[in-house]
Amino acid sequence: MKLSELLNGVSTVSTRGELEQEITGVSIDSRRVVEGHVFVAVRGTVADGHQYIGKAEQLGARAVVCEVMPEQLRDDVTYVQVENSEQVVGQLASNFYGRPSEQLRLVGVTGTNGKTTIATVLYNLMRRLGHKAGLLSTVCNYIDGEAVPTDHTTPDPVTLNHLLRRMVDAGCDYCFMEVSSHSVVQNRIGGLHFVGGIFTNLTRDHLDYHKTFENYLHAKQQFFDRLPASAFAVTNRDDKNGMVMVQNTRATVRTYSVQQVADFRARIIESHFEGMYLEMDGQEVGVQFVGKFNVSNLLAVYATAVLLGEEKMDVLVALSEMKPVSGRFEALRSPDGYTAIVDYAHTPDALENVLRAIHGVLEGRGRVITVCGAGGNRDKGKRPIMAQEAVRQSDLVILTSDNPRFEEPQAIIDDMMAGLDSEQRRNVITIVDRREAIRTACRMAQKGDVILVAGKGHEDYQEVQGVKHHFDDKEELRAAF
Repeated sequence: MKLSELLNGVSTVSTRGELEQEITGVSIDSRRVVEGHVFVAVRGTVADGHQYIGKAEQLGARAVVCEVMPEQLRDDVTYVQVENSEQVVGQLASNFYGRPSEQLRLVGVTGTNGKTTIATVLYNLMRRLGHKAGLLSTVCNYIDGEAVPTDHTTPDPVTLNHLLRRMVDAGCDYCFMEVSSHSVVQNRIGGLHFVGGIFTNLTRDHLDYHKTFENYLHAKQQFFDRLPASAFAVTNRDDKNGMVMVQNTRATVRTYSVQQVADFRARIIESHFEGMYLEMDGQEVGVQFVGKFNVSNLLAVYATAVLLGEEKMDVLVALSEMKPVSGRFEALRSPDGYTAIVDYAHTPDALENVLRAIHGVLEGRGRVITVCGAGGNRDKGKRPIMAQEAVRQSDLVILTSDNPRFEEPQAIIDDMMAGLDSEQRRNVITIVDRREAIRTACRMAQKGDVILVAGKGHEDYQEVQGVKHHFDDKEELRAAF
């Protein structure tokens, strides 16, 4: 591809050099530059890409996109100056890979909780209905049936467009992707064409990055603000910010609810740890999911599939065959007659939802023992709130390590304990070692009890001082059994 074609749709301040030369790739990481690449110097949160222009040139970059021209300009390199390089990366990557998002039907899912479940169930549902589909999620990326490991909820624009190109080449009709608040603010989804967007809910999270809840809300809202008029926006009427999200969108708005009048509605008829019987859009259906929050998730899936043109009964039948996403309210039965639930819940709201779901099934017939912690180097303000929520809905709480990262695990636990009064602390044990905390919960559990192990879900590692050590909550529970 010629550089002039790559710059299609990109507003430039100035250029210097040959625009008709051939380009072999786009890179925002100087270490990945090879001969013929365009290097885009982005001012990141950790480092400024302008500092690495020289290194990129040495590795073979034939063009540089930057906000500030380097002091020394090479005759064999073309320089393109733009106002904001971060904002143009997505367009450059999309152009290079042939605008893949316009060649399939791309649906984004955003919100605090439920993104992974909704995106993954949609992916599985559409494949069950005979379509080829891709998935971009926290757990794993998929190109139809091929798994591609993931490091971020939403990849960088170059990786993202490369994956979308591979999906198009594999014949995918659809792609369902989680859209994080970080990805919106950092323009990772720039240049993508969405046919639909889904809003799940909004509660406190990522304030270590966004600083205020208003900034966090605005980041999510921007996703819907940018949807084209041809798209649809499916929003949760039960969340107080559900309609706020779509107040400025050009897309066609549709609502879903388990409590209010909406375009798509559902209610629980009967609930067990193995699943629920629901009335959804006027039809009864049995599903293998548990909890009111999962009713919302499945309703969002149903609404989206119908808006994408699928027959209602076909969607309901397929939903009845779907299994929960790994680490999302995943139930394990012990030989001693108690149940353990593994869930990714790592926010106060998610913890509240999971515990409510457990009580909805137990109906007072057993105790609830909760094992949870909080991640290091993340929003400290939610730590005492999580402890309060765990204590409020549990008979016993064991506070332990999550991913301490570069913080001291005991210091994180102390932050959680600071939210509890002396009466609440009577039902709390602190055990820094997560393995021992899980084993202790299992030793204390009796027939009919439920242990909730929250915070890590699908993760198979524990990050300590920058090193990821293998650790899987489900493995630890089975060993304890």
